[in-house]
Amino acid sequence: MVLLLVVPVGLAAFVGMVLTWPPSVAGAAAASGLVDTGVHYYRGTVVQADMDTCQGTQEDVRPDGSVPQTVPCVRVVATVTQGPAAGTSVTVHPTTGVSLSDVRPGTVVVLEDYPSVGGAGEVWAFSDVERTVPLTTLALAFVLVTALVAGWRGIRAIVGLVVALVVLWVYVIPGLVAGENALLLTLCAAVAIMTVVGYVTHGLSVRTSTALLGTFAGLAMVAGIGTLGVWAAHLNPITGEQDYQIASVLGSHGVSSLRGMFLAGVVLAGLGVLNDVTITQVSAVWELRAARPGAGWRSLFAGAMRIGRDHVASTIYTIAFAYVGASLPVLLLLQLYGLPLRQTLTGGAFAQEIVRTLSGSIGLVLAIPLTTAVAAVVALRSEPDALRVRGGHSHGVLPA
Repeated sequence: MVLLLVVPVGLAAFVGMVLTWPPSVAGAAAASGLVDTGVHYYRGTVVQADMDTCQGTQEDVRPDGSVPQTVPCVRVVATVTQGPAAGTSVTVHPTTGVSLSDVRPGTVVVLEDYPSVGGAGEVWAFSDVERTVPLTTLALAFVLVTALVAGWRGIRAIVGLVVALVVLWVYVIPGLVAGENALLLTLCAAVAIMTVVGYVTHGLSVRTSTALLGTFAGLAMVAGIGTLGVWAAHLNPITGEQDYQIASVLGSHGVSSLRGMFLAGVVLAGLGVLNDVTITQVSAVWELRAARPGAGWRSLFAGAMRIGRDHVASTIYTIAFAYVGASLPVLLLLQLYGLPLRQTLTGGAFAQEIVRTLSGSIGLVLAIPLTTAVAAVVALRSEPDALRVRGGHSHGVLPA
């Protein structure tokens, strides 16, 4: 019964991905009329770093709104270590926020090489500090800790995460750049990702299929509520300088792409949390059924919902504080400028984030009783002994 619902939805998502598969980001950018500036990025090694004086910019604006003529800055002398200019010594000035301790001699950095224009000669600029080694080390530590704590299931979850990131990179992002229907694009990707990740991580079982069914229903609710919220709140897709840049480079479909990107963000933001709560609720029902074979649907539903209420309460805090943590610099600016709280929350980017957060939260909350109710029905149609978990997997099979 469950597979008769999950399989068609999953197949429809994969077919939708095939029919809407976009060109690569480079191809989509070319189709959008984006211009290749010819800038190249090369690694370099810092030879010398000291303090210097640079011309003031808008980044250095004073509290009174004026821009100082000169400001202290860091000067870096680096040797290019790759590309046709390897061995060349260049002098660059890092962006504001980079201190001398960040660019000690021997530090590997990324340099920007701008081609010659009008005979003016090429220009070198500081891009960033090269962080491949520390980030790779941190990622390997994450994999190791996950493997030690969660075993093979944890490793399979990481494999699923990699698959999800690849789908986003090669399908969703190029599709958004190419101007495809963002909501259709994201829903197809989300269903496909959850299908692969669910079965890879938790195994092929009725238990996993039931959780996926709840996840699909939750995604549909999040997408619908998000679309309704955008329409009701008359959200402007362009709220900041970055939005203007994206709209301008994407050309004729820039504004529609930004609106679509917002809806895509609503779906993607709720994806991981939805999967978390649906898996938890199905597991709760399965364990209750195995522990109390004589329990009826009402008893299973009520017992699992007690767990669900605790879970949703903690998840709401997680969603709220995840947003606060990501937006802390913006909140700090609002406090410093003393802007009216009501005006701030109902305008611009904050209104978008409120709609995104509340849409995901409503879909999340509604997915819990829905998933629990379906799981209780499925569990009652399975033999109690078949519901017991062996080696971390449920072997329950629905009767024909």
